[in-house]
Amino acid sequence: QVQLVESGGDFLEAGGSLRLTCKASSRIFLIYTMGWYHQRPGKERELVASVTTTGGTYYAESVKDRFTVSRDNAKSTMYLQMINLKPEDTGVYYCNAVQHGDSVFTSWGQGTQVTVSS
Repeated sequence: QVQLVESGGDFLEAGGSLRLTCKASSRIFLIYTMGWYHQRPGKERELVASVTTTGGTYYAESVKDRFTVSRDNAKSTMYLQMINLKPEDTGVYYCNAVQHGDSVFTSWGQGTQVTVSS
């Protein structure tokens, strides 16, 4: 069974900063690119950032220069540092393995809620 546990979400004002954490099963973490997905109310999940096993990164245009994704392979943990947060960043953030741009596992964690007020 794959474990994906997100944490770190909070309620904050626009312009604030936050760091999200994703703890994953070690057996998948060492193999896969890992990604952060953002789901707004009533919308589908969208990949906003990912990091390969060797540290290569991808960012959606909407978060470039504001979000930084990183991973600690020894701890099977991925992070998302978020700065200059905007109200449109509000939503639930999930993590999952990524392959060919798609999420790998159909079983998702509970996610972590980020709410940014204007």
